[in-house]
Amino acid sequence: MKAENRRFYHAMASLVIPITIQNFITNAVNSADVFMLGYVGQTELSAVSLANQFQFLLSGVFFGISSGVTMLASQYWGKKDTNSIQAVMGIAVKIAAVITIALAIGAVAAPEALMSIYTNDRELISIGARYLRIIGVSYVCMSFSQVYLCALRSIERAPISTVISTTALVMNIALNAVFIFGIGGAPKLGVIGVAIGTVTARIVELLLCLVDAARGKVFRINLRLMFGSHKLLFQDFVKYAVPALINDCAWTVAFSMYSAIMGRLNADVVAASSVASTVRSLCTILCFALGAGASVLLGIEIGEGKMDEVKRDAKKSCYVTLAVGVLTGLFLLLIRPLVFVFFNLTERASGYLDIMLIISSYYVVGQAMNTLLIAGVFRAGGDSRFGMVCDIIVMWCVSVPLGLLAAFVFKLPPMVVYFVLCLDEFWKIPVVYRHYKSFRWLKDITREFEMH
Repeated sequence: MKAENRRFYHAMASLVIPITIQNFITNAVNSADVFMLGYVGQTELSAVSLANQFQFLLSGVFFGISSGVTMLASQYWGKKDTNSIQAVMGIAVKIAAVITIALAIGAVAAPEALMSIYTNDRELISIGARYLRIIGVSYVCMSFSQVYLCALRSIERAPISTVISTTALVMNIALNAVFIFGIGGAPKLGVIGVAIGTVTARIVELLLCLVDAARGKVFRINLRLMFGSHKLLFQDFVKYAVPALINDCAWTVAFSMYSAIMGRLNADVVAASSVASTVRSLCTILCFALGAGASVLLGIEIGEGKMDEVKRDAKKSCYVTLAVGVLTGLFLLLIRPLVFVFFNLTERASGYLDIMLIISSYYVVGQAMNTLLIAGVFRAGGDSRFGMVCDIIVMWCVSVPLGLLAAFVFKLPPMVVYFVLCLDEFWKIPVVYRHYKSFRWLKDITREFEMH
């Protein structure tokens, strides 16, 4: 292997492996609720899965905000400008806090109204509302922890973020088991116990982030610098992060609309879709990690002024991601029989799930490539606007309307509706590839600052 190839694969592995572990853990904290409730019953599983749509929406918000942090922080890290990185973190935390507090208030004060967005089943609304009222507290904790963990990845400290997330996962699963199965004489709290376990895990995650920040391994946190007024940096953050935030929110809300469409077909579709979504999310973690790793690696190279290396490494990232996407699809097909062991579904729901997993096996290939290019390569160069426009047009002007027509106008079978909704990634591929080949996304977006 050539020296430059060894350098690329070593650099990518050092970023992607910890990010993959962390993404797995982050997903598993939420997925643990769904898997463990599979032993309780289909109704509880469906209710919590629908309630977690708000966590899914919030993850889209954090992904957009984190993209802004990564775009700016990785390029400033290439210049070793840690003061600007702190200022960027402060801007992101303030924005995240406003959004999470608003959603937390809604979850605690009006959970039934929020649940009714996704289903008209009174039993699902009642169970999901009890879960939401408690889990809403965890949203506020994430406003700092998720931004901080993203900053750690951007300054090549991904292993530390992985350790923090691992601790949260272990605690979440342990507490879920205690409260679901009544281990050690604890009361069997079911859905309420799952919510308590998740909130506790998020609080511990936040505390660990604060402890690591206090240690000051790379830079010591300066609150005046972090939360001071930085007009030009704020303008840059708005310019690059807001399109990413709109993009990820539009994408996430559209996906949430898919759940709302499927949720109004029948209860078996809801259960099958919940399981399929959980399994697919866990299986595509490496694909998303490749996009995140590419964003950091290419961002650092751009900050260092190595534009030719950026072009070469972007191309290599595409080849690696395509291979991983295909292997992920094959893996989904192989594990299909095992999935049914973990969930107590009706015969009709199991039939739906089998078809959904087959559709997901090729869907993940398009999802992997589009995620790498839109959320990884393009954003590394500060180009978040293209993805915003592309996803809004494809998902809100094509996929969501087609799904609504298929479900409620033409009243097509549920699996045909699911197939229609899963075409979204393939509408995007031609325009995304054309934009990649133009290299209009490749820019240095840093400034020279004097900060104290």
